[in-house]
Formats: sequence, structure tokens, C-alpha cells
Amino acid sequence: MSARGATIRIDRLLVYLRFARTRSAADALIANHAVRCNRQHVLRGSHGVRVGDVLTLALGSNVRVIEILALPDRRGPAPQALSHYREVDGTGLDPKGQNTIGASRVSGATPGDPEDSS
Repeated sequence: MSARGATIRIDRLLVYLRFARTRSAADALIANHAVRCNRQHVLRGSHGVRVGDVLTLALGSNVRVIEILALPDRRGPAPQALSHYREVDGTGLDPKGQNTIGASRVSGATPGDPEDSS
């Protein structure tokens, strides 16, 4: 099923990759707007996912960003599920809202510059 251009339903994929125990649980994640595919909210469990797609999953207080490397044929053991995706570096994510949005100090600025607010 990992041929180029092949797709799998996202609700089934979430079960096969062990992000949800059942398709009903996967559909609940989708209904709660906790799943994005390539930065777009997934609206239905029938949404097709291909190799190379990037999924963003809001699971509890965590946000996981994964890239699909291969499409699984079934729900297997956890090590097998891990071989079908990779974690994308989520250093830019701020799940707890701790990063400020305001401008930071200009690098190389000297004290007394207008940009220096201290």
C-alpha cells in the first residue's frame, strides 16, 4: 500500500499508527479539530493521507508533528508503527504559550540605542 499516490483514510491511519485505539476515537479527535494534514484542519475521517504528508496532532497537552514515511497495512506492534513515520522537529511549537510574540532586542545593539529598552 506504500506505492506512490496511494492513500489511506486518516481515521484508519491514526489507529494503525497507535495515536488512537479505535476509529471512533480517531473520529473524536477529528471532530475536536485536533488533527491537521499539511496545515489544513481535517474535517472528515475519510480524508486521504499519502506518503510525505505532515500531520499535526493535538493529543492532550502535547502537540506532535509527524511526517508519513510509509502507509501501514494493519495495526501492528509499536516498533512497527514507529517505522511508518518520523517526528518533525517541533522546536518552533509553543504548546504552553510561554513564548512572547513581541519584538526581541536587536543583536549587536549597544546600550543607549533607541532599540534598547533597559
